Amino acid sequence: MKVSAFTFIKNGQILGYPFLESIKSILPIVDEFIINVGKSEDDTLQIIKTLKDKKIRIIESKWNDSMKNRGYVYGQQKMISQFNCTGDWAFYIEGDEIYHEKDLEKIKKSMKIYLNDPNVEAIAFDFIHFYGNANSYLNSPGWYRSEARIIKTSIRSYAPDGLFWLVLSSNKKGRYPKAKKIGINCFHYGWVRSEEQMNLKSTHVQKYWNDDPKIIEYSQMDKSIIKEFNGTHPDIIRDWLPKEKGLFEVDSKYNLSFKQKKHRIMIRLEKLFGIDLSKKHYKTVR
Repeated sequence: MKVSAFTFIKNGQILGYPFLESIKSILPIVDEFIINVGKSEDDTLQIIKTLKDKKIRIIESKWNDSMKNRGYVYGQQKMISQFNCTGDWAFYIEGDEIYHEKDLEKIKKSMKIYLNDPNVEAIAFDFIHFYGNANSYLNSPGWYRSEARIIKTSIRSYAPDGLFWLVLSSNKKGRYPKAKKIGINCFHYGWVRSEEQMNLKSTHVQKYWNDDPKIIEYSQMDKSIIKEFNGTHPDIIRDWLPKEKGLFEVDSKYNLSFKQKKHRIMIRLEKLFGIDLSKKHYKTVR
């Protein structure tokens, strides 16, 4: 079995991504790592080149700034790196995602178990979305709770945006991949960065959705979905994390948006019926 990993990154340094930690977190269990580095305004490329590991292959690209349709440029850049994968599996990781060292062997073992199972096309992880600080995370159907992140290279797949895949079972119609959940967490730290970095990111990325930058204020959040994290963070990210203690405090006078009110209703339904109403971009394999 050969395992490829791949990612794409642009302006990772100025936007505050822990992209080196992200890459290093899964490097031990892959055979090659394809890193597509977009032409940046900072030293992202030079920083990645400091990773002196023979598994790493760097591709340099230039983003199509005229593509402003629903973030499709992210799908383009994701596919540039994925199409260069030569392994049996392609492990996609974003620059603010980290995997715990204690879970690596189970991830690799799962790939071996399902390698020749035609009913399993992908492997899905549960997501912990940290918010505001390293002690707080969000639990709401408005924040995807799980996602497929490893996919077989033997199936015809493409990404309409950076988040998920569609499988072409015919030439004209796509479907979500059939994925096995293996009970492993992906630690998502994007919303732990400073507000300044997140607002800078907004000015850089919203144009790809043909939209104006959105002002991000961490205090403007539904307090009821912020939960305390009682687990352990991966070793590789601990020095990067902010040092605040306690649950992240939000504005007590904040008025919920229409979507947040809708999500509160969905949470009540989840508790009542014991179901998960969050969006899934895969079909669960039992």
